[in-house]
Amino acid sequence: MDAPAPAYPAEWERHERLRDGRRVFIRPFRPEDVALYPQFLRGVTDEDLRLRFFAPIRRFSDEFVRKLAAVDYRNVMVFVAFDEDTDEPLGVVRLHRDPDGKGGEYAVLLRSALKGHGLGWLLMQQMINYARSLGLETIHGQVLPENATMLSMCAELGFHIADDPEEHGLKVVTLSLTAPLRVA
Repeated sequence: MDAPAPAYPAEWERHERLRDGRRVFIRPFRPEDVALYPQFLRGVTDEDLRLRFFAPIRRFSDEFVRKLAAVDYRNVMVFVAFDEDTDEPLGVVRLHRDPDGKGGEYAVLLRSALKGHGLGWLLMQQMINYARSLGLETIHGQVLPENATMLSMCAELGFHIADDPEEHGLKVVTLSLTAPLRVA
């Protein structure tokens, strides 16, 4: 019998500031946050959606959005950042624990207008710290080679970047969690 899913982990809530001074609240995703996805996705350009999902996307099905919102706080964690003044969702980062329990795959998506403001760094650091708290040894992700912003951030955070041996035309980024976290 599976153990019950952990309760909402309020200890992972954070108040932060972006480089431009904007106040953001980062917290674990809640199931009811699924209703925020349409509003959030309206702030993401078609090109940024393509860079995140590796294909042009015009519409997200309800089923796909429900999958994006599925969290159990053990094997799947999502952190969402909100503008503290408007309560608008600004970005999300996901972590899926690998079946072997030693690593996890991440993905991050921001409102396009916020790229370069430090939100990606904050969400990635939150996710990295969370992965470390689970005792994971590595985190990894796939990135399109033309996603220079993501590849640059990964390099600055200490990720190893290589051609994906299984998926032609993709990069695989891997971070050892036994090394200290780099700070911006």
